[in-house]
Amino acid sequence: MPALIELETDRLRLRQWRESDLEPFAALNADPEVMQNFPATLTRAESDILATRCRDRITTIGWGLWVAERKADGAFLGFVGLNEPAAALPFSPCVEIGWRLAQHAWGQGYATEAARGALQVGFERLGLDEIVSFTTLGNRRSRAVMERLGMQEDPVGFEHPGVPAGHPLRPHCLYRLSKACWEKGISG
Repeated sequence: MPALIELETDRLRLRQWRESDLEPFAALNADPEVMQNFPATLTRAESDILATRCRDRITTIGWGLWVAERKADGAFLGFVGLNEPAAALPFSPCVEIGWRLAQHAWGQGYATEAARGALQVGFERLGLDEIVSFTTLGNRRSRAVMERLGMQEDPVGFEHPGVPAGHPLRPHCLYRLSKACWEKGISG
């Protein structure tokens, strides 16, 4: 079994999932505002399955989509981390960086802060050459985080195979960050 990776930033702890995370995660996944860039909100059962997959993935390979917890008070904020997408994407195989935070955590820089920590793990500990991120075309909040991280938009978007054909959320944009650009950004 690989060593379990957890990390801390100035204000956040990215850690393995606990049973106590299931209820606030279900509330986050049931929030229409949080899920506006996904085809549907999740039921409690669907949310629990997702959390279990995230937990099991971290247990199996040592890293993944970690719980983002505020260090000051232990508040559950959502998840941030690295993932190997299951869907057959036009740019697979790849490792993506992703996040999903509760509304109370929006607008405070938590996604960017946690994602920087996850990028550091990906490039410096896991030795990845590239990390990608993607979202629906209209998701300005996530796209702004990607841009703050130094990711560059790929000029060719794609149709997400996990979203039904004809659905307005099917067109996606792709952002990329190479290890070389990461190293240049943190040293320059």
